[in-house]
Amino acid sequence: MSDASGNGPAAVVPLLRVQSLSKTYLTAHDSVEILSGLDFTVDGAVTVAVTGESGCGKSTLLNLIGGLDRPSGGSVFLDGQDIASLPETALASYRNRSIGFIFQFHFLLKDFTALENVILPGMLSGRSREETTERGRQLLAEVGMESRATHFPVELSGGERQRIAVARALMNEPRLILADEPTGNLDERNSRAVQEMLFGLVQRHGRTLILVTHDRAMAASAQRRFVLQGGMLREQ
Repeated sequence: MSDASGNGPAAVVPLLRVQSLSKTYLTAHDSVEILSGLDFTVDGAVTVAVTGESGCGKSTLLNLIGGLDRPSGGSVFLDGQDIASLPETALASYRNRSIGFIFQFHFLLKDFTALENVILPGMLSGRSREETTERGRQLLAEVGMESRATHFPVELSGGERQRIAVARALMNEPRLILADEPTGNLDERNSRAVQEMLFGLVQRHGRTLILVTHDRAMAASAQRRFVLQGGMLREQ
């Protein structure tokens, strides 16, 4: 493909580009730099794992990429758009449409059924109940939870709740899935089951996955692996 001037191939824009990203937290008496000028790119349909000691800033990094927090400096570009500069209303739309979040704690709404929890992001984006319900049932089938559609979170096991959370993250067909210790609350058997399901789903749907984890086996399954230490990110 050539650029508009006909001078050769057009530059390929990566799905995600993090440029000079930094985050400093101010306390009453001091400032603490958590991230220090990070630079990296991630292409589409790639799985990425970030490891590092507790408190090193892994979750902070995901929150900045996902628009849940603002950087102290630098930029986060998704499909070439600097999301760090977006106003709050546009940022909320970005989070809903472009990012799928999976957390260590499932954060399912206790008064909603499994299906209702899955379709909620779709409803918030303005899609019809009929459309979201159909897609929600398809996603529940993909994560092996079709028989739990009418169950409430209290009626589900920890592994089942996390499967529902994965389905919810895929509801709006986001380009990027961000997972923060997605198996951290599960036993080894359920951890492996959720890991296989998650990696299989993002590959099948052609999504990009960035996860932070203490689980070495899960990190080893990713195509790219980074270590966060001393505010700096190093690719292994």
